Amino acid sequence: MAVSDGVVKKVILSYTYVAIWIFLSFTVIVYNKYILDKKMYNWSYPISLTMIHMAFCSSLAYLLVRVFKLVEPVSMSRDLYLKSMLKALMPVAVYSIGVLLKKEGFKNETMANMISISLGVAVAAYGEAKFDTWGVTLQLMAVAFEATRLVLIQILLNSKGISLNPITSLYYIAPCCLVFLSVPWLIVEYPSLRDNSSFHLDFAIFGTNSLCAFALNLAVFLLVGKTSALTMNVAGVVKDWLLIAFSWSVIKDTVTPVNLIGYGLAFLGVAYYNHSKLQALKASETQKKALQNDEEAGRLLEQRDGEGTGRKIDSQN
Repeated sequence: MAVSDGVVKKVILSYTYVAIWIFLSFTVIVYNKYILDKKMYNWSYPISLTMIHMAFCSSLAYLLVRVFKLVEPVSMSRDLYLKSMLKALMPVAVYSIGVLLKKEGFKNETMANMISISLGVAVAAYGEAKFDTWGVTLQLMAVAFEATRLVLIQILLNSKGISLNPITSLYYIAPCCLVFLSVPWLIVEYPSLRDNSSFHLDFAIFGTNSLCAFALNLAVFLLVGKTSALTMNVAGVVKDWLLIAFSWSVIKDTVTPVNLIGYGLAFLGVAYYNHSKLQALKASETQKKALQNDEEAGRLLEQRDGEGTGRKIDSQN
């Protein structure tokens, strides 16, 4: 089956969105590593760092929407917001949650593909040279919460009744994140920051870091809105490969053979997922063309019938 121009355009756009997200995500992760690592900048306050990101995103989104009016705000009542969310709320992680929230159709083949990717990542985690149970537990919790977050973002960007763009999404979501983060921050990090009088905020470091985080958040909303939460998570495996290569070559972290085998399995799963997506795009494009041809044939038949009726009336007269 030949690939049409429409399919090629969609594939190129999708890969462009994915490439932008991978680049920005990679940049933010490495930058955060630099700030939080004890051997580097040595500022071990992850909640505070995330709050700085959310405060920056909230402020910049507010300026763009309310002050400079570069983006039109979305009129959204509480009833509409709740109704739209609950209506849609009826990997394995992202795919499972996507199916539950009716953002992905359940297919045994896709589920098997997601399990193969997850299995590969699990093997890579098992082969971790510095395995930490608490760290893995936190990561698994992060996977569940991130999966839910991404599917909800997909609902906000695509569902009927609400149509948010990346800027307005940040305008509504970032302040909420900031408020929720303040609770663990007050308990966990505020006492230490209060007692640490030697700390001075480096505006160059934290400003550029926050700007990268803002760009990443925009890329997340753009990617999920134009593709899907599932596509973004599958693309995350490619980003992890880049992080592994960077950690091994630059930071000199240990990479074991089991790590490589695990991510090799995950990479094969990603390749198959991309192949499946391309086949689905081709099938969709073929179906569209068939429908267009049927409609055109129907119009020609109606036109011919009309002309025949006209001739019959003329001959009778």
